[in-house]
Amino acid sequence: MIHAVWGTKNREPYLMNAVRQKIIQHIKDNAKSKQIYIDTINGHNDHLHCLFGLNADMSISKVMQLIKGESAFWVNKEEIIKTKFEWADEYFAVSVSESMIDKVRVYINNQEEHHKKITFAQEYENFIKQYNFNIHG
Repeated sequence: MIHAVWGTKNREPYLMNAVRQKIIQHIKDNAKSKQIYIDTINGHNDHLHCLFGLNADMSISKVMQLIKGESAFWVNKEEIIKTKFEWADEYFAVSVSESMIDKVRVYINNQEEHHKKITFAQEYENFIKQYNFNIHG
């Protein structure tokens, strides 16, 4: 299982409640049609978290391209947001051991509560430090 996190371009708060739910539902439907198994998906005003299964013939980058690229295209085509919508280019993805899956599900499902205490920018920096990623800009 992979836990991926990605944000809106420039961390714009486009993903307010009703919009976020529409986009999440579309991502789930689109993923299913492409045989991508989404276990849990949720987010906050400027980003989404997704726990998904990776099958043998698909890479993380391919799944992210299918999810992010297609959903941005759909948001713009359906005019879900009144301005041009884009996801940020970067994303964060880590594998999740079987023993941690329930903890990650709870974390993803509690985004609203979580982000009362910490911003997405702070959360992203914490992930980078926690997993010792070397980010080149």
